[in-house]
Formats: sequence, structure tokens, C-alpha cells
Amino acid sequence: MQRYLVLEDGSIYAGEGFGSDELRAGEVVFTTGMTGYQEAVSDQSYAGQILVFTNPLIGNYGVNLDDCESIEPACSGVVCHELARVSSNWRQQGTFADFLKQMNIPGISGIDTRAITKKLRSKGTMRGKLTATKDQAQAAIADLQSPQPIKLNRQVATSRPYPNPGSKRNVVVVDFGLKHSILRELAQRDCNTIVMPYTATAKQILQLHPDGVLLSNGPGDPKSMPESVLTMIRQLQEKLPLFGICLGHQLFALANGADTFKMKFGHRGFNHPVREIATGRIFFTSQNHGYAVDPASIDNRILNVTHQEINDQTVEGLHHKQHPAFSVQFHPDAAPGPHDAVTIFDDFMQMIDLRKEERHAEKN
Repeated sequence: MQRYLVLEDGSIYAGEGFGSDELRAGEVVFTTGMTGYQEAVSDQSYAGQILVFTNPLIGNYGVNLDDCESIEPACSGVVCHELARVSSNWRQQGTFADFLKQMNIPGISGIDTRAITKKLRSKGTMRGKLTATKDQAQAAIADLQSPQPIKLNRQVATSRPYPNPGSKRNVVVVDFGLKHSILRELAQRDCNTIVMPYTATAKQILQLHPDGVLLSNGPGDPKSMPESVLTMIRQLQEKLPLFGICLGHQLFALANGADTFKMKFGHRGFNHPVREIATGRIFFTSQNHGYAVDPASIDNRILNVTHQEINDQTVEGLHHKQHPAFSVQFHPDAAPGPHDAVTIFDDFMQMIDLRKEERHAEKN
């Protein structure tokens, strides 16, 4: 089945189609992970994006639905050099091609992914579209050069609260496009978690009597979020321990007066080295973002930079100087990826416990 990938600069790549027959447009980005294709495709931070895998072989160990990061992935397409003809793993429940078809995600193989990646690194991310014919590809170029804005978070975040029960600390997770691995990490720490839509107010969240609040990851430009979200964050950080991940990190920065910018090609993969500034310790981290916090915009009277990306010195962690609130740009849940930074969830738990002890002492 012939299929074409066209980019907004007019370049067209021919390949073989697989997955869904419903062909869509999206921002073309690349990920450097050697495994974890299932987790990447089901990560809602890839909503509206066509994902190029730099690893040359994809699909060799099949898929296991237990490891999905969302129930309904919103990725717009998959591009790979070679799709495995045979897949094998003791946990396998199906093939990657069948998984994409089931999730209504189109794919294309037989593409020179190295050439596309080099182009994106030199020119920056650009929009693209998968088409069934070369004529359709030619006709799509004009539309790709004048994209329409899309509210991605509305498509992928929950609109209603739901629980992830536990019996220890009460944690509210504000969902901007949540990865299920974050819930798994909280469950391993026996947290009683309630997932709330990002439209919730601070008052609504506080009525649940949480011990702490986590701001989740999600897709898109943090500046596209309504001002009410930043107001909610400012009000919550004054009353509860607060922890932001990825988009949650960017929103935490915006709520405290910092600025964000769109990166040339972003960080996607799980081999990104990050330095913890206080200790000098190096983490290899899982990352998926196209926006970052502008270091020049950070007011050091309010926020302290705690982590920094080694390759490009982007801001990877922040801590509030007056409140028990912090954030990281990378994914400490590490699904997929190394578990170097998973203890950051334990830091959040300790922050919650310390605040509870302080309040107990105040009452007595």
C-alpha cells in the first residue's frame, strides 16, 4: 500500500503504508528512543503530531496494552524506516501495525528517517501530512503552510474527575494530557489519587482536602492555556505542596512570572542528560516537549533553578523560594526510559509528609 509523507517545505517522501487508512496532518517531530514505541505513541503529549522514530527498526517486540500511557492515543501518525515483519516477546498481545489500526493512527515505513531528522534539526519542526497519492501530497503543501490553531488539551484531557484509589496520602492530579505512568508511580506509593480536569478551580480542588497537587504533562503551547489555569496554580501553591511535570513545569513557571518559548526541534527521547545543580549529579531522563522555560525571564527572588539540561543548558527544574512547590521538565516516571530520576516522586511524598507534620504541630 503506497503512502506519502509531505512536509510544509514541499519535500515528499514515498513509502509503504500501515496502520489506519485515515490520513491526517500534524507537526512532524522525531524521538531518539531505541525502544518504547508503544509508550511514545500513546503519550498524549504527542497529540496532533506525526512521530518520526530515529531507531531504524520499530515493532520488533509487539505491543502490550498494559503499558499504554492513555486509552485513546491522539498521535496523528507514525514514520519509521523499517516495520518489523515478525514480532516476539513473552508479554506481547499484538503487533504494532494492528495496534495502530485499532487506535486509528496511520503509519508509513520505508522512509529515510535519518534525512528527515537532519532536516528537522537544521530547519526546525514543521507541519506534515500523510497522503495516499503523490497528487494529494502536492495539493496539501499550501494547507500545511497556513495551519489552523487547535486546542489540543481539550482533546486529550479528562472533562470529569475520576479516582485512582489508595489509602495513604491524598493527591489531586490536574490533567492536561496525563500519562498513566504518573498514576502508576503514585499508586506504588499508595496514594489516594483523584484526577481533575484542568478547568477545575483552586476552590474545587481544595474542597477535596488533598495533601498535595500534581500538575501533569500534556501537549501544545503552555501559553495557549487560559489565564484561569495560572490563577489556580498560584492559589494552590500557597496552601499545598505542588509538583509539576513537563507541561505542568512550564505552567508553574508562567504562573510565577517566567516566560516560555518554542524550541527549534524540542527534546524527545530518553537519553537526555540533566544535571541536578545542588549536587552535580547527572540523570539520564525521558523527555517529550517542544517548549521550554526562558532562563532570562526567571525572577530569582521567586524561583530557583534546580536542574539543567547538559547539551543545551535549558531549564529542567524549578523550586519556589516561598512555598513548597517545585517542577521538572523531564518525566521522572520514565515510561519508557531510565529510572534515574524516579526518586523525585519520593521527594514529593516527603514534602507532603513534612507539611502534614507542620500543620499537626500548629494545631497542638
